Amino acid sequence: MTISVALVDDEAMIRVGLRLVLSSESDIEVVGEASDGVEALDLVARTRPDVVLIDVRMPKMDGLEASRRLVRDHPESKVVVLTTFDEDAHVAAALHAGVSGFLLKVAPPEHLVEAVRTVAAGGGLLDPAVTLRVIAAFAGQPDPSRATSRAAELDALTGRETDVLKLLAQGLTNTQIAARLFLGEATVKTHLSRVLMKLNLTTRVQAVVFAYESGLVRPGEQDRHR
Repeated sequence: MTISVALVDDEAMIRVGLRLVLSSESDIEVVGEASDGVEALDLVARTRPDVVLIDVRMPKMDGLEASRRLVRDHPESKVVVLTTFDEDAHVAAALHAGVSGFLLKVAPPEHLVEAVRTVAAGGGLLDPAVTLRVIAAFAGQPDPSRATSRAAELDALTGRETDVLKLLAQGLTNTQIAARLFLGEATVKTHLSRVLMKLNLTTRVQAVVFAYESGLVRPGEQDRHR
């Protein structure tokens, strides 16, 4: 099955580089490009790609606003935000929008390809170098009322589901969670699906945010599991 991808970046050279890397893979097809958020909305509406790679800083409509609209109007298209290390404040805002992950613009080609395949398969791109650092940054300034509400929602989860959510938020992969809890990977995936359903979430990234907001995981806690 071919994975369709849309590229959104105001720098033509970045788009060329992304296209060259992705087009070299037999199972990935770049179906279109856009240079700003407005064009991105039109492109996705026309092509309905499996994955959208989108920059943060763009003219007319930035990547964050475009991501919010894409997640809302085209949930079948998984959004991955392209970022740099100096954009924590901007990227943190996208977590609540339900994007499927983040990718460094300087990531090696093999990471780009792996990210596209992972997100297309329904996974979340939780790169410890980006996502968990960003989450820890904004989780360090919690909203007490939101934390209380989130903590109460945790009561809907079973003990095992809570364990899985906590390990996910600490940056562990499905394989690592399975090993830690002595479970099969299929069982871990089932638990994660139930966590998302019970908490009314759509992505693994949102689940990680929830874990931090509820106080289930504290900033810096994931470092002990590296």
